[in-house]
Amino acid sequence: MSDAYVHTNPQVRARVAALLSGWDRQLLHAVASRHWPGAEPVLPRLSRSANHGLLWFGAAAGMVALGRGTRSRRAAVRGVASLALASATINTVGKRSVRRARPVLDAVPVIRRLRRQPFTTSFPSGHAASAAAFATGVALESKGWGAAVAPVASAVALSRVYTGAHYPSDVLVGAALGVGAAFAVRGAVPTRSQLPTPGRPLADAPALPGGEGLVVVVNRHAGSAGSAGSAVLVRETMPLAEVVECAPDELSAELEKAAGRCRALGIVGGDGTINKAATVAAAQGIPLAVFPGGTFNHFAYDLGIESAHDTCRAVEGGEAVRVDLGRFTPGPAGRQAGHFLNTFSLGVYPELVRIRERWSPRIGGWPAGVLAAAIVLRGEHPLEAEVQGRRRPMWLLFAGNGIYHRVGPTPGHRLDLADALLDVRVVHGGRWPGLRLLAAALAGPLSRSPVHAAQKLRHLRISGLAPDTLLAYDGEVAVAPPELVVDKEVEALTVYRPQALL
Repeated sequence: MSDAYVHTNPQVRARVAALLSGWDRQLLHAVASRHWPGAEPVLPRLSRSANHGLLWFGAAAGMVALGRGTRSRRAAVRGVASLALASATINTVGKRSVRRARPVLDAVPVIRRLRRQPFTTSFPSGHAASAAAFATGVALESKGWGAAVAPVASAVALSRVYTGAHYPSDVLVGAALGVGAAFAVRGAVPTRSQLPTPGRPLADAPALPGGEGLVVVVNRHAGSAGSAGSAVLVRETMPLAEVVECAPDELSAELEKAAGRCRALGIVGGDGTINKAATVAAAQGIPLAVFPGGTFNHFAYDLGIESAHDTCRAVEGGEAVRVDLGRFTPGPAGRQAGHFLNTFSLGVYPELVRIRERWSPRIGGWPAGVLAAAIVLRGEHPLEAEVQGRRRPMWLLFAGNGIYHRVGPTPGHRLDLADALLDVRVVHGGRWPGLRLLAAALAGPLSRSPVHAAQKLRHLRISGLAPDTLLAYDGEVAVAPPELVVDKEVEALTVYRPQALL
């Protein structure tokens, strides 16, 4: 029987629909009449817990709390975003397009029925769509968390038939829509695995089996619990490595001493800690092993390292790349030059960092960042400086070590850490600094408007800074000199990074 014949003959369409509906009811009755040990006290409760996505929001919160590194956070956010898209699609389009009545509950034992019966139409299943969307979104970002969530999502979908809330076809179509929503979100915001890793140029670095010849300095007060976890993993994975723990005020001295007795220098901490180690490693001409252990870990993740396991694998295999070091001259505290792996900035951001660091020990890093932004953006006095020979008021001057590219709707990922370029962005002075900063962030690395400007440069000259003007570099804050030059030391640092990232 051809598809064209089925579509053009109303009687055939009616017979096919009746046949499918009959199978649907038969399968519903088969599930309803089957006794599954242990299912009666579990599946109805599980079905109720997924109302309004509460089960999945709780799962996302648990992933953030229990997971290590940003992969867990990204998986949680992607799962919730996929769930939101699936739920919106089901409730605005799906249930209004096919107004199918709910199943008759005669065949469903009373003990299995939901206490409060749903009042919306049956097709498709919103619970199944949300479950599949969340599980698929999580799995696209993290296979480990996806494997943990998938059985729960499958049980929620099954519970909708088990309790008589939906026909099997409602659940199957809802699940398919949920999977589609997760892939739609991935199309808009690529997963980290879809992005090319910054793997050029490859560098020669000694392979250190068991960590022999590696000295790892650990900042005990780095911004997250990941610091202690990374230190433990290094000791377990590379027993021949020397691990030195120190307080922040001892960090520079310990790094200098470690660099004098090692073949490679390791560092555990956040971006500010890694910055100090990178400066020492580049000056001594030794490779750096970065073990992420801070609050944000921007450099490690742009390098492609998401956990200490990645770094251990690279150190033992002797796999490394060369990266650029950003530089500003003169440097802070009378030094000849300062260096940055990620960003250099003037304007509102240094003040934001200062306030965030003051509040983060009391309320946590992310809440402190939100509070700092709210305080800073109420200011009415933009910075005044001469940039490339032109004096101007501005809310922010940002120079990135490499060009930042969008990941979906927001900038924030570098595809090349050895491009010899500065990503320079200026947000001009004027009213509504918050909106101006947002517009600059969304505009990307090449744009010009009355609000902001962005260019790729090799060096940047800044002068006419007022006394006590603050600058920020890799999350550290210092007093800026009256004038300075920002440029790069091209391919100055060798960093361990596995060539094949899993």
